[in-house]
Amino acid sequence: MTKKQKRHIIATAGTIVFLALVFLILWYVYLSAPVSEQEEGIEVEFAEWEEEPIPADFGEAAYAEEPTDAAPAAPASPAEVATDPNPSSPAEHILSEEETLALARAKKEQEEREAAERARKQKEAEAIAKANAMGNLFGKTNGTNTSGDGTGQGAGQKGNPVGHGTSGNGSWKLDGRGIKGTLPSPSNNFNQEGKVVVQIRVNAAGQVIAASITGGDVSDKQTQQLALDAARKAKFTEGDHDQIGTITYIFKLN
Repeated sequence: MTKKQKRHIIATAGTIVFLALVFLILWYVYLSAPVSEQEEGIEVEFAEWEEEPIPADFGEAAYAEEPTDAAPAAPASPAEVATDPNPSSPAEHILSEEETLALARAKKEQEEREAAERARKQKEAEAIAKANAMGNLFGKTNGTNTSGDGTGQGAGQKGNPVGHGTSGNGSWKLDGRGIKGTLPSPSNNFNQEGKVVVQIRVNAAGQVIAASITGGDVSDKQTQQLALDAARKAKFTEGDHDQIGTITYIFKLN
């Protein structure tokens, strides 16, 4: 026998005992109550009562509903039922297959653009680092060209498939291209010694179409501007497309 069954039996037995006690108490009270003597009554004479006819609409009048003053509420219109001014939660938009594919393509194109941008920046950083290294190596050439088809003092480089060289008080790097003439030298009206690295963009015709400061240890703005002005005048051999390169200038006060 389970505990549940035992509790059920005990509860039933307790209920029976309680009811028995209540019955005994009521029986005792009934037996001990005094019996009152029957009082003498007064004789009453009843008259005959004539039954009146029941009207035909008695039942309908008796059970007719009482009129109410309140007008019944008008049923809600379909527009009121369909429009909820305060929706509990916005409807969830389920993307279609075309939208999902479009999002996937956009994400892939974004990742490809970011990867290409990282590769470009890495290549530019490597080019700048190499240009800085060459600037340190050839910073004291005193105008002597060390590579290319030029002829010694200031004759310049007619072409350089290696894509780098020195000229005057600077050096340059542009993959697969040579410099035409000599590397333009900055003005001598500078205020600070040091090195300025200029990043250049060269078009297919060999012209510098953009220049910006990307390195060096010169903080003087006027000296940096002299390097930018000189770099923009440089001419390189032709190519198939725009290319990124560097020009490094060494400034020394006399």
